[in-house]
Amino acid sequence: MSPHGVRPFPLVPRRRFRGIHPGSLRTPQRGEGDETAGSRPYRPGDRLSWIDWGASARLSAARGSDELVVREFFAQRAPRAVVVSDGRPSLGIYRGPLPWLDKPAAIAAIVELVTASARAAHGDVGLVAWGATGPVYVPPGRAPSSAWLVDRATGHVDAPPDALARSLELLTRRRAAIPVGSFVFVVSDFLEAVPGRLWMRLRGLGWDVTPVVVQDPLWEQSFPRIGGVVVPFVAPGSALRSDVWITRRRARGHAAANERRLTETIGRFRRLGFDPVVVGTSDPDEVARLFHGWAARRRTLLRRGA
Repeated sequence: MSPHGVRPFPLVPRRRFRGIHPGSLRTPQRGEGDETAGSRPYRPGDRLSWIDWGASARLSAARGSDELVVREFFAQRAPRAVVVSDGRPSLGIYRGPLPWLDKPAAIAAIVELVTASARAAHGDVGLVAWGATGPVYVPPGRAPSSAWLVDRATGHVDAPPDALARSLELLTRRRAAIPVGSFVFVVSDFLEAVPGRLWMRLRGLGWDVTPVVVQDPLWEQSFPRIGGVVVPFVAPGSALRSDVWITRRRARGHAAANERRLTETIGRFRRLGFDPVVVGTSDPDEVARLFHGWAARRRTLLRRGA
């Protein structure tokens, strides 16, 4: 449990070659660590403790000369995470005291949880969020507090339709500062699809990408089973109200369409090799439960692939 009562979840990587160590993440790069990555000929400056005496004796006998072989180890580093927070108007709806999903509160709970989880593993968290003039990148380790990150992740919900795509493009331009294996949590309702080329580019950079789908269970993941009533609708970011007559047949059609959209969104992510998290609550304990489930699924996949 973190000092603020948030229950961190383990940052379990998708692939075993970046396996978790206590308090750190193994990288594909060679360096100082405690897990053997391979071996190579001795070079001046190598530590004597790295010498593999058995392998050295075998190679010396085979070549008829004195040969030294040293073990290489996977480098150890603390995990890095980046949260990409969508800033489109649909992410600012259903604020309290309405009985539906408070999306800004859900995003706040997600950012606080990811921050606590990364810091529990001695790592850092960065952010891409919409600012006054466009997407803004905050490198991991630069944020003074989780409250500061939350404020910027939820501060602007007036972004244009292509805001998420532009935010992801900005992140790809910062790839030199974000190591392979870093965790990237993309938080959006994904009511509007992001171009597939962007997801392919993210996957090609070697980051561990997780889409976090924030949708209201009643109105976006499905639709109320109502009929013969007038429902007032207001478009996100607009004050214009429209009264719509909803029949039972129309309600069933909306429910089927919304459920199909969610199923297709999840399926598209899984085909790309991502493991999405669907969040339909702003309760911090429930959000933590969902992410702990995500980590448990990953652990199961790693064990099966062992």
